Amino acid sequence: MCGICGFVNLDRRVNGLDLDSLNSMTKILHHRGPDQFDMINFENVGLGFTRLSIIGLENGMQPISNEDDTLVLICNGEIFNYKEIKKDLLSRGHRFKTQTDIEVIIHLYEDFGKDFLNQLNGQFSFAIYDKRKKELFCARDHLGIIPFFYTYSDHTFIFASEIKSILKHPAVKTKPDLTGLDQVFTFAGLISPRTMFDEIYSLENGHHLTVSDNGKIRKEEYWDLQYPKATMKSSQDETFYLDKFKELFERAVEIRLRADVESGLYISGGLDSSMIAAVVNNLKPNDRKKGFSIDFIDSLNSETNYQKEIAASANIDLFQETFLFQDISERLQQSIYHSECPIKETYNTASLSLSETVRREGIKVILTGEGADEFFAGYVGYRFDKMRSLNLFTDDSTLAEGELRHKLWGDKNFFYERSFSEFNQVKSNLYSHELVKSFSEFNCLHHPIINKEKINGISTLNKRAYIDYKLRLVDHLVSDHGDRMAMANSVEARYPFLDKELIDFSTTLPDDLKLRDMTEKYIIKKAAKDLIPASIINREKFHFIAPGSPYLLQNNIEYIDDILSYDLIKRQGYFNPNTIENLKNKYKRPGFKINAPYESDLLISVITFGIFLDTFFK
Repeated sequence: MCGICGFVNLDRRVNGLDLDSLNSMTKILHHRGPDQFDMINFENVGLGFTRLSIIGLENGMQPISNEDDTLVLICNGEIFNYKEIKKDLLSRGHRFKTQTDIEVIIHLYEDFGKDFLNQLNGQFSFAIYDKRKKELFCARDHLGIIPFFYTYSDHTFIFASEIKSILKHPAVKTKPDLTGLDQVFTFAGLISPRTMFDEIYSLENGHHLTVSDNGKIRKEEYWDLQYPKATMKSSQDETFYLDKFKELFERAVEIRLRADVESGLYISGGLDSSMIAAVVNNLKPNDRKKGFSIDFIDSLNSETNYQKEIAASANIDLFQETFLFQDISERLQQSIYHSECPIKETYNTASLSLSETVRREGIKVILTGEGADEFFAGYVGYRFDKMRSLNLFTDDSTLAEGELRHKLWGDKNFFYERSFSEFNQVKSNLYSHELVKSFSEFNCLHHPIINKEKINGISTLNKRAYIDYKLRLVDHLVSDHGDRMAMANSVEARYPFLDKELIDFSTTLPDDLKLRDMTEKYIIKKAAKDLIPASIINREKFHFIAPGSPYLLQNNIEYIDDILSYDLIKRQGYFNPNTIENLKNKYKRPGFKINAPYESDLLISVITFGIFLDTFFK
């Protein structure tokens, strides 16, 4: 993993490049790549790169050019199947300058143009400048693990791995994006291409874009989940699918161990991270591995015993970070600086603490278990859908809610997370009187959320999987929560459950191999039987919910009180100060707790939005 940034000046009246700005854009990404730093400029193009050295330690520095220096590449990420691709490219006569994995990208582009992306199995965002065509070609990986942000301002296309880099360019003048704020309140977080910065965009997962010399920007989708229409029926017996899952999952883990530095493991004590640990142990039985976990000492639901159990069975030296709830307030501002957006809950602070421990132990690469819940029916919503189908409880939604669901999902009977029509009223009470006047304009439900055609006619289970993938996974779990909290401490997170081949396979699975009766992640649990202790397989799924704004308010933390002060809320003009006061009084009551996940912690998003404003709009 690394940090990339750059710009293409398309104003022919301007001679030369603003190299001071390029230098500032690059240096602010130091945390993404502390090992090396470089910039290159030619014609009207400036490219910056900060390196986290993982593969090709001696000669893998970027930018990298092709044999005749007509193509220049900068890439953030890893191509896990690079060895197989490189072997084929060498057989076709290509010459390689480095031992790094990402060099295959530039040679694939030479042979296949823009049509090579589905040959890659990895996590990446990159930019290639083609000197012959005078155009910039950029892409983000299939699952959106690696971020790519961009804007077009004052005849200049500007891009970077993080928005704070883009803000260093003097052509960029922005303000908070109200629709982005409304997305944070309404869903798990932001949804690409939206960001919290007006006219700064996030390239969607599975998309590429081209910037031509005439200033035209063309964006295209090259990959997406393709679920079959209607409910999948088993075309093979269960053993066939189980064996295929095991084969693909082992391969996914194996290629994510490709590195010239030591790799570690996140150990949560749950099924998914334990599966990864067990497969790593099978692949490297003679190696002691380093595992890292958070022990929430203030919690009634400590997972430490499960973490120790899998560590013992998988030959892992476990480093447990003891996380006190008071650490939340101490790390909250740092987490917002790196996530570049408000958040709905405080768990990012724990992730930040965990990556600090990883880096302190000298580890640059970590394997982690995100992705299984979205693609193998791991959330409680999948069980609720099943219960509805069996008429175990009824849906008492209003006519207005049914119409809104049809608008969002193309299905008036599909329930996702909450009653959005009722929540519109909650938001109207939360926003300031001035904003409420334009609420219909920035209300995120009035803007495209997903392409409804992608889920038209597919099973309810797969419909939820697709929406979870788009609304929860891409821009929250593996972006503001995953990539950003790991890379804040120069740690690369790798996700075996998000392997492209495994995800494509998941779309072919019959529904009852994901949710069997009321057993979620059925096929994963079947595959785990010979790998991990039964106590971990059979344990009830546990979602740790970090303390939110009631904890912060009840502990009288000065900067939190300042952010929520009546005068400041009124002066900023985003929220209704009377509503905020009422929520503060409610949340401050001794013993008050939010009934998560059924009730939203509204004030944590108000607090973190205040931190966001202080951080980026002083």
